[in-house]
Amino acid sequence: MNDDGYFDETVAATYDAIHGEAATGDLSLMLERLDELATDRTALEFAVGTGRVALPLAKRGIEVAGIEYSWSMVQQLRKKDGGKGMTITIGDMASAAVNDQFSLVFLVYNTIDNLTTQAQQTACFRNAARHLKPGGRFLVETLVPPIQRIPFGETKLAFAADEGHWGIDVFDTVSQQYTSNHIRFEEGGETKRLSIPFRYAWPSEMDLMAQMAGMELETRWADWDKSPFTHTSKSHVSVWRKAD
Repeated sequence: MNDDGYFDETVAATYDAIHGEAATGDLSLMLERLDELATDRTALEFAVGTGRVALPLAKRGIEVAGIEYSWSMVQQLRKKDGGKGMTITIGDMASAAVNDQFSLVFLVYNTIDNLTTQAQQTACFRNAARHLKPGGRFLVETLVPPIQRIPFGETKLAFAADEGHWGIDVFDTVSQQYTSNHIRFEEGGETKRLSIPFRYAWPSEMDLMAQMAGMELETRWADWDKSPFTHTSKSHVSVWRKAD
């Protein structure tokens, strides 16, 4: 069994309450777009986690498989309706292999940033291409690096300050790495702190990674509603296509 890293049993047990549909909102637009792109009704999710996206997508009639590093997250997926029968490979999304190819590989919710070096992120694009059928698509949903929101010379950016959660990111613009720091206030006055390292990459940098893996940018939206991507967009949904 692999080391779960930052997504251990404690994090996995509360992940859906913090990041699931009840917390983040309706997934219907995301599912609609993924459904459209899975042209032969097969899809592979990198970092499938607790199945918050993969399981409802499978209910639409798509044959979904997953790769996930954290055994504890997969244990949560297995407890859900449809989770026991889903094909899951335990491993790193930059290198783990599934013995199949798909019309769609997707990686959502900023998870590309969990790969903390450029080499790992580039390897992830190559791994996606290996799992795509000719003409298949790789989709990534992530944030645009919020560097323009930080005053010149500063390194910290607060992103949460509510009753139950404080959050601040600390950036190193030289290495393009940052640490996301969370303090959560539990019932009874207990506090829990979690710090996770990430690496941000610009959309143009991802386009180069895709090109090196044999894929070309097909479309880029600011969000799942297909709104145009502009210089003020805070996130992007990018789709690259493997050559026929």
